[in-house]
Amino acid sequence: MNKLTYSLLTVVFTGALSSVSAQDLNGMEIMELVDEAQRSTSDSAFNRMQLSTCRFGIKESRITCAERPRVKSLESVGKNYGLNLKDTKSITIVLEPAAERGIGMLSFAYDESDRDNETWLYLSALGRVKRIASGSSDDDTEPASVFGSEFTTEDTETGKLEEYTISVVEETTESGRDVWKIEMIPNEERARKSRYSRTISYIDKERYVALRTEMYDQYDKEVKRLMASRVELVNDVWVARSLTMMNLVTNRLSNMAILEINTGIAVEEEFLTQRTLTDVAFRETELEKLRAQID
Repeated sequence: MNKLTYSLLTVVFTGALSSVSAQDLNGMEIMELVDEAQRSTSDSAFNRMQLSTCRFGIKESRITCAERPRVKSLESVGKNYGLNLKDTKSITIVLEPAAERGIGMLSFAYDESDRDNETWLYLSALGRVKRIASGSSDDDTEPASVFGSEFTTEDTETGKLEEYTISVVEETTESGRDVWKIEMIPNEERARKSRYSRTISYIDKERYVALRTEMYDQYDKEVKRLMASRVELVNDVWVARSLTMMNLVTNRLSNMAILEINTGIAVEEEFLTQRTLTDVAFRETELEKLRAQID
């Protein structure tokens, strides 16, 4: 899917830091490493995920679903390109439930701040492709939900770090791990496209995974919170295999469980186009080729 694979998705590798003293890194450098790691999991990648959404409540000091969650099975394909491979094309297709099979999202994410990301959503029931506004004007600032979940297209973006003022607030702990508490404040242009006035991320100092991210609105009220868990080393990359986005306004949450991460996959350029969204025969034929590389 778009950056959902990660966004979706927050991951990082340790090898890049082998010759760098972590103590010498500033906020921008830390987030650049996090961003680079996210791209590494979407390059020539074929991933399988499970997305579940529910209304949540607190029971015995634990966050739990207060209703039966809605569950979707997804497959995502991505490939990096452009200067220094910092741009990404990705597509995500719904497999289950059967009523939603074939719904897909195609995303082009650009690292350069002067290029708006592009996203197209295909609704199989309507048989048409809808382009999702990038938020390039004051009228287009509401991001699109990712398959009806609490994740939005804005939540899954990478790149464009130069649009933020990034600083290390303090060094603290989160989930028993030593972390940097990093604040990101959008500049004036970015603020017109974003629903968040600032975000706070807690970056694992050893594994460089964002264990927690808090999103604040224009009134400086925390409106969403992303929690990462099941951090595992996959192909020399630290990956959070479970991502939970909590909407603190609606009391709904979505969990993205990354079931499989497969990199080094041969991905044809034509697959990452709108044809895959609309041409069922082409999509299924190409997906079978991709599945054959990992099964």
